[in-house]
Amino acid sequence: MSLRIWIWLLSLSVLWGGSFFFAKVALAELAPLTVVFCRVALAALALNLALAATGRNLFRAEAPFRCYAAMGFLNNLIPFGLIFWGQTQIESGLASILNATTPLFTLLVAHFIAHDERIGGLKLAALVIGIGGVAVLMGPEAIGSSRGIAGQIACLGAALSYAFAGVYGRRFATMGVAPLEAAAGQVTASAMLILPVMLIVDRPWLLPAPPGATTLAALASLALLSTALAYVLYFRILAVAGATNLLLVTFLIPVTAILLGALVLGERLAPRHFAGMTLIGLSLTAIDGRIRRFLRLAK
Repeated sequence: MSLRIWIWLLSLSVLWGGSFFFAKVALAELAPLTVVFCRVALAALALNLALAATGRNLFRAEAPFRCYAAMGFLNNLIPFGLIFWGQTQIESGLASILNATTPLFTLLVAHFIAHDERIGGLKLAALVIGIGGVAVLMGPEAIGSSRGIAGQIACLGAALSYAFAGVYGRRFATMGVAPLEAAAGQVTASAMLILPVMLIVDRPWLLPAPPGATTLAALASLALLSTALAYVLYFRILAVAGATNLLLVTFLIPVTAILLGALVLGERLAPRHFAGMTLIGLSLTAIDGRIRRFLRLAK
């Protein structure tokens, strides 16, 4: 990948890494599905205003609404709900590390769905190392803790959903849909899908008190920075680098999430969490092809 794409990936990792922190703050006062709805609804408003400013309109007859709905379901509704619920059970830093397994799931999904991203010998080895990293992350004591294991499984389920979204989302580039429009369509569809579910499950009108200023600021940051701006960048990278390379960003995300969690929320991770992250990092490096290139240069 070029230096420009790596810069985009690093920028996206900071935006998405901050989302785990912002969500953890908002979840102190709001239920998970309410946070999901606020995130995508505010992002949808911002992105549709940006579209209008460029003279484009999302709600036109030829717009691919079914694709927007599918992408919103796979890339927002399912993973956001699972991760936010998971963060009520586990630390935000651990949630971000588990999210780093997304490229491993993408490798599997792309192998069976996308003809141009098959698993070779090195990628298969990388997959095995990555699975080992997940096992180290979860640890033997997680078996006896239903609260912790449920939260971790939820975050792994979110990673799997992101993998399907990464492969599915490539069609927007072939359809000629601009990144800004794809991002706006996705979060707009997500807001419409999550609204009735959120009203039934969370019943936000029963909150004992309105959310405070800190929660509102976290929601605004989550929506405008970690969603609206991040997804414009996401679709731009997806169009030029492919699903597997794009989702390498998930290994960079924990750096931001762990730092914010430790410095602001007082979270601490066990040594096995860092050991697991190291194994996952090695597997992602192999997927990216850097190990193969290094071995060739060493000959």
